[in-house]
Parts: sequence; C-alpha cells; structure tokens
Amino acid sequence: MTKTYHFIGIKGSGMSALALMLHQMGHHVQGSDVEKYYFTQRGLEQAGIKILPFDEKNLQADVEVIAGNAFRPNNNIEIAYADANGISYKRYHEFLGTFMRDFVSMGVAGAHGKTSTTGMLAHVLSNITDTSYLIGDGTGRGSANAKYFVFEADEYERHFMPYHPEYSIITNIDFDHPDYFTNLEDVFNAFNDYAKQVSKGLFVYGEDKELRRVTANAPIYYYGFKEGNDFIAHDLLRSTTGSSFKVSFRGEELGEFKIPSFGCHNIMNATAVIGLLYTAGFDLNLVREHLVTFGGVKRRFTEKVVNGTTIIDDFAHHPTEIIATLDAARQKYPSKEIVAIFQPHTFTRTIALLDEFAEALNQADAVYLAQIYGSAREVDHGDVKVEDLAEKIIKKAEIITVDNVSPLLEHPNAVYVFMGAGDIQTYEYSFERLLSNLTSNVQ
Repeated sequence: MTKTYHFIGIKGSGMSALALMLHQMGHHVQGSDVEKYYFTQRGLEQAGIKILPFDEKNLQADVEVIAGNAFRPNNNIEIAYADANGISYKRYHEFLGTFMRDFVSMGVAGAHGKTSTTGMLAHVLSNITDTSYLIGDGTGRGSANAKYFVFEADEYERHFMPYHPEYSIITNIDFDHPDYFTNLEDVFNAFNDYAKQVSKGLFVYGEDKELRRVTANAPIYYYGFKEGNDFIAHDLLRSTTGSSFKVSFRGEELGEFKIPSFGCHNIMNATAVIGLLYTAGFDLNLVREHLVTFGGVKRRFTEKVVNGTTIIDDFAHHPTEIIATLDAARQKYPSKEIVAIFQPHTFTRTIALLDEFAEALNQADAVYLAQIYGSAREVDHGDVKVEDLAEKIIKKAEIITVDNVSPLLEHPNAVYVFMGAGDIQTYEYSFERLLSNLTSNVQ
C-alpha cells in the first residue's frame, strides 16, 4: 500500500468522509483545500491526515488523485495542472462507484433526509457487524475486514449514477437544485434511473406520489404510516425524550422500536432502516437495541446550551426540511417559543421556492433572516433579495447581520433554531458570544 490517495478539496463533506475511511483501512491519504476553516477538517486533523494548500507540487508521480466536484480547471490550479500534463483523476462519485464493488453495498438516496438515514443505518449495522460507511456530514469509517458498505447517494448532477448497490433506500423525491434540474420530472427521471441500478431490494417512502411511480429491476418495498405499504409504522408515541412506534410487515408485527430523536420524519427514516435490515436477514432484536443509541449526525438537529439558552443547529435549506426541523423542535420543546433563524442557500433555489420557504417558516413563532448565501457554482444571482422572502412571511420577519444579532434577545422563553447550508453558523457563533458576554457583564 505505498500508493497515496490525494484529495483535491479534501474538506468537502463527502471527500473528508472518504479520506477518513481510506485512512482507517490502512491507505496513505493526504489532501489539499482552501485555508478557510470548515467543520469537516477536525476529524481529518485528529486522524493525522495532512491538509495542504492547493499547489501543483502536490501531484507527485506516486499519488492517485480524487477530485472534489466543486473544482474545475478554471478555478483550481491542481486540476488545471493535471489536465495540462495528462495526469488522470477520478471524481468522488466515479471513485466510489468502483470502490463499492468489493462490498455488499447499501445506499441511501432522497431529496431530504439521506444524511440522517445513512447515519442511522451505518450506526446500527456497524454495531451488529463489521461495516465501512460514508455519511454526508463528513463522517467516514473504514475497516479492511468489512463485508458491508453503507453510503449516501447524492442526486445532484446525477452523481449517483456510477453506483450499483445491492440495497437502497430512497426517502423522497422533491424539486431541488434548480441550478441543475429543470423541473420535478427531471428530478424523478434521475431517481428512477438510479433505482434501476439496485440489484436486491429497493425501499421507498410509499406516501410520496413520485416514488410510487418509480420502477426497478429489484423488489420494491414501500414503507410509511398508512395502509397499502409493506412496512407500516403505527402506534406512535412522541414525547420530549424521543419517539416510540411499532412496525408491521405485510400484516406481521415486528415489535416496538424506540429512537432518541424527534419529528415524524425520523420515525420514517428508522422504518426504512428496519425494513432494509429485516429484508437483508439481520436480527431485529439487535436492530432494536442499536436504534436506541443513535445520537444523530453532524448539523442535523444538533443542540447546545449557552448561558441557559438552547440553540439548535440544522442543515435544513429546503422548505420540506425546514418544516421537519421545526416539527422536531416543537416535539421536544412544547412549552417554548420556537425562533427560526434562516439563511437561504443559493439564489436559484430562493427564486424557485420563494413561496414555499415563506410557508415553511410560518411554522415558527418568530423568524429572522440572514442574507442569501450564494454558491460558487452560480453564475447568475438572479433578481432576488432576502427582503423578498421577508415580505412573504406572515409573521414579522426581521433581517439580521452577523455583526448584530441582538434582536434575537427579545424572546425570553425561546429555543433558537439556526438553519441553512451556507455560513449560518457564523450567525450562530455571534449569538453564542453575545449570550456569553451577557453572563460576563452580569458578573
């Protein structure tokens, strides 16, 4: 194993997870990226993986290059150098498509919920048997002896098309990534093409009308709350400590399951995991045991308390995800005011889903908005401002800046939910500093 894997853009969530996994499997790994801090680099640094600045000299003869999808010859000197000098490289998804052939692979796809569901499946399965996995929050685990491989399958730019898993979950189909997909039918066609590549079992949310249209070359199992699904979650009990529910399979009771998480969407995620592992022949008592200990994934309903104030950090950047996150917050904190602080992510998504964003944010008790976070992949920012979203929200929506988050202090009995896929965490950290300073001033 003298070969070194070199990752161009190693701080990307998928890239950092893959780098960690290969490192743990005994491979030599290094990578390059911008010098700005990203939360994904902490795990790399703890593992002792070298992170270099972008430089042509990184591409030595003994490296196998894996390139992040955000980088092209026009914005990265290493990619430009590789193209000019005939140095071959694979994109993340191309490498992964080849890599997974050596395992019994289990993919998780979907417009929303795929990271949380991948994390749940990986947690349960790795506690039952030796499993390698890649999760979209930047978490990866590798084992040279693993028979199973759990991974997140991303639909953006049809990146999941090199994947041919034995089993896969598809959580939902929804219109997103309007900078790439033209409409909902275009999204459906991508997922339908991916579904045809699953060989042993496809598990789809049966109450999604788009997923009911999907065809596959493997058996399709529907899961949901209603009759007409194969795996049905019923007798739900949602409390401030988590959720419990029973699952039946085609009339056969599989027993009660508990998860320490909140929101109906997480019950569905768990039902999908239960269905897949039951069908693949795993002991449901072991599945039941390890579901209870799943602590969630990074930036998905991540909680902290600062000076007695509860702050929730969540990656939600689509209206469907915002609704799910606010539903979870209400389940856990029924007596608190739910304050949403939201940063729209990409101008194209904001334009395409402006009304839906407003409707979703109306589920909160109070709304604060950060400036739209533009993406490097967007050429045209379009004619949209965060003020356009504020005007559509029924409740008064106030626009805040990272330098002045003091308006948030106007809610004495609140839980603060920071949501977004851009740099919303800078607003969150600013608020945490403000809360900490209040303590200092009192003393």
